[in-house]
Amino acid sequence: MNQSEKYPRTFHYPFSPGTTSDDRINHNYWEDLQKIKNIVHTEKLDGENTCLNKYGVFARSHATPTSHPWANYLKVKWNIMKHDLSDLEIFGENLYATHSIEYLNLENHFFVFGIRENGLWLSWEETKFYAKLFDFEMVPEIEILKVDDDKDKYENNILNIIKKKSEFDSFDTFLNEEATMEGIVTRNIESYDSVNFKENVFKYVREGHVKTGKHWRNNWKRNKLVWERQAK
Repeated sequence: MNQSEKYPRTFHYPFSPGTTSDDRINHNYWEDLQKIKNIVHTEKLDGENTCLNKYGVFARSHATPTSHPWANYLKVKWNIMKHDLSDLEIFGENLYATHSIEYLNLENHFFVFGIRENGLWLSWEETKFYAKLFDFEMVPEIEILKVDDDKDKYENNILNIIKKKSEFDSFDTFLNEEATMEGIVTRNIESYDSVNFKENVFKYVREGHVKTGKHWRNNWKRNKLVWERQAK
C-alpha cells in the first residue's frame, strides 16, 4: 500500500510540442482556464519530481521511500523536519543530479512547486509560506496574471516566454550549448482539490527536451552549485 498518493499527471497544452507517447493533452484547457480568475506561470525545471511527507522522501513512486543516491541530502533535511510536517506533503524538483539540462547558476538543489494537505493543493501564497517556513526555495515564478478572453494572446505569451533561458542558466549537456528553459507549468493561484487537478494545472514543454537514455542512472553526475563553480 502506498504511503501517499504520487503527484498527479500534468496534462499538456495542445500547442505544447514536447509530448511523448505516454503524455496526456488537455484539449479543453481554454474552457478550464475561463473558470479560473488568476494563474501563475512557473518555470518547469529538468529534475526529479520529489515529495517530502511524514513517511519519508519519495520519488515518482510513493510505494516506498526513494533509495536514489541523489536524494540522500534531502533525507538529512527530512530527518530534521519530519515531526513538523503533519499532513503536509511538499513536492519539488530535485536538481541534485544533472538530467538533460545542466544548471550553471544554482544556489540550491531543491525547489518547491506544490504542497498538498489531505487531498487539497494549497494556494500559491500558502505554498510559498510553507516553503519559506521549512527553508526551501520556490521554483522560479515567471508571472501572475488574470485570465481574459483572448486565447491567441494567451498562447503567444507562452510561446514568447519559452524562448528565454532558465533563471538558473540552462545548458544542454548533449548539444554542449546554451539552452532555453525546459518548459512552463501553469496553475490556479487558489487552492483546488486533487480530483480537479487536471482542470487547474497545465504545462508547455519545448520539443526535444528529453535526451537521457535508459543508462542515465549508471553514469549520473551532480549538478554543482554556483559557489562551487566560482571557486575554480
